Amino acid sequence: MTRAERAGDGGDDAVHAELNAIRASIDNFDAALVHLLAERFKCTQRVGRLKAEHGLPPADPQREAEQIARLRTLAEEVHLDPAFAEKLLGFIIDEVIRHHRAIAERSTR
Repeated sequence: MTRAERAGDGGDDAVHAELNAIRASIDNFDAALVHLLAERFKCTQRVGRLKAEHGLPPADPQREAEQIARLRTLAEEVHLDPAFAEKLLGFIIDEVIRHHRAIAERSTR
């Protein structure tokens, strides 16, 4: 019988305390990610306005490819799955392009 089974509640107080501490760190990282994304999107909104003002296309495939390659390299350096990093950046890029298209559409009205 394991210690958790003997305790009858899934573990002892030390395990719960450690889980709570780790989860608090995860919650802090999640909050930091949200704040960083908000700041990133403020910058991409500025880019979108500049593009619209100067008649540039909402998407920049060359820049996107460079960013994906850069992020994959960074991910490898810190032992994060580069495919995951690429998917995450792809999701963000898609959202940015959607915003840029909306900005461009509003500026032509």
